Amino acid sequence: MKAKIFIIIVIVIFTGLIYSCQFFMKVVDTSAQVAGATGLINSNAANAISTSARAIGTAAEEITPEQEYYIGRAVAANILTSHKIWNDNKALTDYLNQICTAITINSPRPNIFNGYRVAVIDSNEINAFATSGGHILITRGLINSAKSEDALAGVIAHEIAHIQLKHGIKSIKNSRITQAILVTGTATAGAVTGMNVNELTSVFNESVGEIVQTMVNSGYSQSQEFEADTTAMSLMASAGYKPSGLIEMLRSLSSVQRSGSGFGKTHPTPAQRITNAERTVSSHRVADTSASRQERFTAATR
Repeated sequence: MKAKIFIIIVIVIFTGLIYSCQFFMKVVDTSAQVAGATGLINSNAANAISTSARAIGTAAEEITPEQEYYIGRAVAANILTSHKIWNDNKALTDYLNQICTAITINSPRPNIFNGYRVAVIDSNEINAFATSGGHILITRGLINSAKSEDALAGVIAHEIAHIQLKHGIKSIKNSRITQAILVTGTATAGAVTGMNVNELTSVFNESVGEIVQTMVNSGYSQSQEFEADTTAMSLMASAGYKPSGLIEMLRSLSSVQRSGSGFGKTHPTPAQRITNAERTVSSHRVADTSASRQERFTAATR
């Protein structure tokens, strides 16, 4: 009985904290604008975050796929407070999602809680984001930098790799947040974590912000970015794309990307990534069928 009461208290306090925080009110406003229209976030952020609180608060052993989704959904809503979804070219969005499906359906993790989806961000900045919920956000600037479908597939595969390698979740799994997530809802939560109820609910408020800080500001570690590139080439090969398409994309980025912005702010330099990718690209033997995809690439991206 005490454990049930504790669960209710935690959820009520955490939900109240969210709704009283201006930061999350911005998330609600943004999600309301894009809900339904994009298919990326299909209800308002208030429901997303509220559900996140319930999903996280009942964790007993591990962060489940459902919890990954709701955490990622809140992260996506947060990113969309400062990045606008571009809906002017539905055919392009559909095309990107077809590439994503071709890659994921042939991958080791084809199914996640609510599937993978791609949306275009209305920005000339060269950047892309992926959340644990399967949301992949790619700027118009990055799309315009691609010279072929295989190069574009390299970008999408890199973001899928971050999701499948759980890099977003790992940015909180090495902190006190995970400890709180795993024990909240048990009668011994305070004793295990050394935190009281207020501290436990406060630490949940940090989880989404910590992931966003990693993704948008500080970036993943160099080893994680290299791992995502290596995994991306394997994913591309499995789907019939030539893995060297990723290197082609990186070469395009090296000529247009500025340091300190977009990918240049959160990723190793294109030259470093090319050197890393070239070490393993020859291990993937795929017939070069890229010419057959050029016409549809040109039609979708012009």
